Amino acid sequence: MKYLKWFIGIFAGSAIGFAYWHFIGCNSGGCPITSSPLNSTLYGALMGILFVSSFRRGTPDTERKDEE
Repeated sequence: MKYLKWFIGIFAGSAIGFAYWHFIGCNSGGCPITSSPLNSTLYGALMGILFVSSFRRGTPDTERKDEE
């Protein structure tokens, strides 16, 4: 359960990245991220991880009290 949010972020980001390549993509090869399905999927996974890690469990006030 501890890493569930990470797996969800990786899976969702990868799926969105692949879907972006499939439906929009870049056919000319000039776009470094969207010209390859692997690059687009990995970039999406990275964005999913960053998105999920932006959420915190508690408020900053409760975290400060726990540190003291």
